[in-house]
Amino acid sequence: MRRILLAAVAAFIAFPAMAQDRTVRVISGFAAGGAGDLMARLIAEYVPPLMGARGVVENRTGANGLIGAEVVARSAPDGNTVLQCPMGSMTITPNLPGAAMPIDPRTELTGVANVALSTYALIVAARGPHQDVPGLLAAARARPGGLSYASAGVGSAQHLSAELLKARAGVDIVHVPYRGATPAVVDILGGRIDFMITNLGDVMRQITGGELRLLALGDDAGSPLFPNARPISAFVPGLQMAGWFGICGPRAMSAESLAQWSDGTRRALENPQLRERLLANGLTAQFEATAPFNARIARDLQSWGEVIRAAGVRGD
Repeated sequence: MRRILLAAVAAFIAFPAMAQDRTVRVISGFAAGGAGDLMARLIAEYVPPLMGARGVVENRTGANGLIGAEVVARSAPDGNTVLQCPMGSMTITPNLPGAAMPIDPRTELTGVANVALSTYALIVAARGPHQDVPGLLAAARARPGGLSYASAGVGSAQHLSAELLKARAGVDIVHVPYRGATPAVVDILGGRIDFMITNLGDVMRQITGGELRLLALGDDAGSPLFPNARPISAFVPGLQMAGWFGICGPRAMSAESLAQWSDGTRRALENPQLRERLLANGLTAQFEATAPFNARIARDLQSWGEVIRAAGVRGD
């Protein structure tokens, strides 16, 4: 009897290790340290263990995240390789005429589940001349082409969000693209650029540190971290700007693998620790199962396509 009991205890102790013999890859199409990489690491840390697996992150950078997307599209559809897919890679880049695309995410990838929404922030230098959105827009109207905005590159979500603001507000402001949000913020702080619209997580440290002034948040949902910040729609009616970070897989990913990842993501987002870590980086937990997530991708493909065509933006 004692031997049977000991064997049962040993089997129970060994089960977690056996259950995690499976390793799944979460591919990030962006360099370590950015919002996309952070999301990939949170996904790999919290979701695979709920599927009885161990998650590892691989960074495959380039082509606005599509080099990493190509790795996933060419992988076996068994659920062992997924992509941390952001809105820009899935819905903006495919709409850009002339954009270099090693794969077409519209036909070679499928949405698995949405993980989080990204609040956008309209920011200026705290020591600069712009005190609020009406003042910024008034300055732009008084000097057509005299103000400038920064982005993380041509065709980025930052670029298209500012173009949407320009169109809705009827202002002429010059675009200055950078290789990422960090060098753009440096020039805003130095007074060389007037403003930027970017992920709240990219600039939270500078906002709370008093270096940047938060003029508005991009969507009506706002952020509990900045409860007094007004939405951009308060100044430009109807304007909404927000991003998302999800999980995508190969187009032929099996229904069983899709269900496993979707359920694992749902359960992971019930963890208060994960929700708090997302919020600390300017993100809001937002689970969407496979079908509604793919519907979101389709809607955003259409809406961002309209913005790109109206602005005449090209990716070459």
